[in-house]
Amino acid sequence: MMDTLSCLERFAGATRRHADLSVQSIALNSDPAYVCVRNRFSSTLFETVTCAEGAFVTSWGYRLGDMDDVDAAAARLAFLLAALPA
Repeated sequence: MMDTLSCLERFAGATRRHADLSVQSIALNSDPAYVCVRNRFSSTLFETVTCAEGAFVTSWGYRLGDMDDVDAAAARLAFLLAALPA
């Protein structure tokens, strides 16, 4: 299993491949570390993602997917934020 920081960095990279998503911030030194992603065309569609128990998890506790499948987790977030597929 990969460490949390490298997984969040990979997750941020995977979300950047979605045309409508923008990485708002990456806080790897905070506790917990997180990535904040938003829909480029909306000021209200955004989500903060952390890692917990081997999975990417939203701020409201929704499990996006396993840390081993970064692309699928980023695609699920894109769907939730009404973004076009990569």
